[in-house]
Amino acid sequence: MIAIDDTINSDDLGKVCFVCNLGICKGACCVEGDAGAPLDEQEISELEDNLDYIKPFMNQAGIDVIEQTGVFDYDSYGHYVTPLVNGIECAFVVFNEEGIAGCAIEQAWEAGKSKFRKPVSCHLYPVRISRYNDFDAVNYHQWHICRPALELGKKLNVPLYVFLKDSLIRKYGEKWYEKLRRSIENSDNPS
Repeated sequence: MIAIDDTINSDDLGKVCFVCNLGICKGACCVEGDAGAPLDEQEISELEDNLDYIKPFMNQAGIDVIEQTGVFDYDSYGHYVTPLVNGIECAFVVFNEEGIAGCAIEQAWEAGKSKFRKPVSCHLYPVRISRYNDFDAVNYHQWHICRPALELGKKLNVPLYVFLKDSLIRKYGEKWYEKLRRSIENSDNPS
């Protein structure tokens, strides 16, 4: 484990190689599972504030769910998550011509229409954060649907902390990321 500021980080961030391979997995992490993407309370406000800009990028089934239930739901633990269409896919999922799942929230952001990129939990996946009173536990979430990402990451030799650089900086800041990077790289090359 790597302790940085108020976080305890799994050694997997430096040891597991990972690069999403959407051509093979088709974005299954947005479609499979037992609940929507985890949301922070702040993100619910951001989704609500930007919803009019996001809706044009959504499919009708997702819009129907959002109009009926709102931009969030609860998982079995009572945590905020994105709502699901038919209990399966995230309400914000859209599919391209190749059947690859994408994110309407991120598409609106990329088009310059929305100020909200997407939930940080999506941006950080396959890393999940568990919050405790005094710290965050930052851990790699292993899921069989990501096997193609593990294979591509190993082939390209890209560890998780490198693959997730932008999202880790978004969550914890550049100074934190530099501490993580140095800690991982120093543990790989002891003096």
